[in-house]
Amino acid sequence: MIIFPIVIVVSAVLWVYYKVAIVRNKGDGLTQSYFNAKSRICLGTFISFFGVNQYLFYLSQLALFIALLFLALGVLQIYVGFKEARHYKKEYRRLYPTE
Repeated sequence: MIIFPIVIVVSAVLWVYYKVAIVRNKGDGLTQSYFNAKSRICLGTFISFFGVNQYLFYLSQLALFIALLFLALGVLQIYVGFKEARHYKKEYRRLYPTE
Protein backbone atom coordinates (compact mmCIF):
# COMPACT_ATOMS: atom_id res chain seq x y z
CA MET A 1 0.00 0.00 0.00
CA ILE A 2 2.91 2.33 -0.62
CA ILE A 3 1.16 3.71 -3.70
CA PHE A 4 -1.37 5.77 -1.71
CA PRO A 5 1.18 7.91 0.18
CA ILE A 6 3.15 8.45 -3.02
CA VAL A 7 0.06 9.65 -4.91
CA ILE A 8 -0.93 11.83 -1.95
CA VAL A 9 2.46 13.55 -1.80
CA VAL A 10 2.74 13.97 -5.58
CA SER A 11 -0.75 15.46 -5.86
CA ALA A 12 -0.08 17.85 -2.95
CA VAL A 13 3.18 18.98 -4.57
CA LEU A 14 1.45 19.50 -7.92
CA TRP A 15 -1.34 21.44 -6.21
CA VAL A 16 1.22 23.80 -4.68
CA TYR A 17 3.01 24.05 -8.04
CA TYR A 18 -0.14 25.13 -9.87
CA LYS A 19 -1.12 27.58 -7.13
CA VAL A 20 2.33 29.20 -7.35
CA ALA A 21 2.00 29.27 -11.15
CA ILE A 22 -1.24 31.22 -10.76
CA VAL A 23 0.51 33.85 -8.63
CA ARG A 24 3.51 34.07 -10.93
CA ASN A 25 1.39 34.48 -14.07
CA LYS A 26 0.00 37.96 -13.59
CA GLY A 27 -0.91 38.81 -17.18
CA ASP A 28 -3.43 36.44 -18.67
CA GLY A 29 -6.63 35.60 -16.80
CA LEU A 30 -7.31 32.68 -19.11
CA THR A 31 -4.03 31.00 -18.22
CA GLN A 32 -4.65 31.62 -14.53
CA SER A 33 -8.08 29.98 -14.85
CA TYR A 34 -6.51 27.01 -16.62
CA PHE A 35 -3.92 26.60 -13.88
CA ASN A 36 -6.67 26.88 -11.28
CA ALA A 37 -8.56 24.06 -13.01
CA LYS A 38 -5.40 21.91 -13.00
CA SER A 39 -4.86 22.64 -9.31
CA ARG A 40 -8.47 21.62 -8.64
CA ILE A 41 -7.75 18.24 -10.26
CA CYS A 42 -4.70 17.79 -8.05
CA LEU A 43 -6.66 18.80 -4.95
CA GLY A 44 -9.41 16.32 -5.81
CA THR A 45 -6.84 13.57 -6.27
CA PHE A 46 -5.28 14.45 -2.92
CA ILE A 47 -8.60 14.42 -1.07
CA SER A 48 -9.77 11.16 -2.69
CA PHE A 49 -6.60 9.20 -2.05
CA PHE A 50 -6.27 10.62 1.45
CA GLY A 51 -9.77 9.40 2.32
CA VAL A 52 -9.14 5.92 0.95
CA ASN A 53 -5.76 5.73 2.69
CA GLN A 54 -7.29 6.67 6.04
CA TYR A 55 -9.97 4.02 5.68
CA LEU A 56 -7.38 1.37 4.89
CA PHE A 57 -5.39 2.47 7.92
CA TYR A 58 -8.20 2.46 10.50
CA LEU A 59 -10.80 0.04 9.04
CA SER A 60 -13.66 1.28 11.20
CA GLN A 61 -17.19 2.36 10.39
CA LEU A 62 -16.44 6.00 11.18
CA ALA A 63 -13.38 5.89 8.94
CA LEU A 64 -15.55 4.39 6.19
CA PHE A 65 -18.05 7.25 6.47
CA ILE A 66 -15.31 9.88 6.40
CA ALA A 67 -13.53 8.11 3.52
CA LEU A 68 -16.74 8.05 1.48
CA LEU A 69 -17.27 11.73 2.18
CA PHE A 70 -13.69 12.57 1.15
CA LEU A 71 -13.98 10.35 -1.90
CA ALA A 72 -17.20 12.05 -3.01
CA LEU A 73 -15.72 15.53 -2.52
CA GLY A 74 -12.52 14.54 -4.30
CA VAL A 75 -14.30 13.03 -7.27
CA LEU A 76 -16.46 16.14 -7.53
CA GLN A 77 -13.34 18.35 -7.54
CA ILE A 78 -11.71 16.16 -10.19
CA TYR A 79 -14.82 16.21 -12.38
CA VAL A 80 -15.23 19.99 -12.21
CA GLY A 81 -11.50 20.47 -12.73
CA PHE A 82 -11.48 18.35 -15.89
CA LYS A 83 -14.49 20.21 -17.27
CA GLU A 84 -12.89 23.59 -16.56
CA ALA A 85 -9.48 22.56 -17.92
CA ARG A 86 -11.00 21.27 -21.13
CA HIS A 87 -13.02 24.47 -21.54
CA TYR A 88 -10.09 26.81 -20.92
CA LYS A 89 -7.81 24.80 -23.19
CA LYS A 90 -10.35 25.14 -26.03
CA GLU A 91 -10.68 28.87 -25.35
CA TYR A 92 -6.90 29.30 -25.41
CA ARG A 93 -6.67 27.47 -28.73
CA ARG A 94 -9.52 29.60 -30.11
CA LEU A 95 -7.92 32.89 -29.05
CA TYR A 96 -4.32 31.98 -29.94
CA PRO A 97 -4.49 29.60 -32.95
CA THR A 98 -0.83 30.04 -34.00
CA GLU A 99 0.69 28.76 -30.75
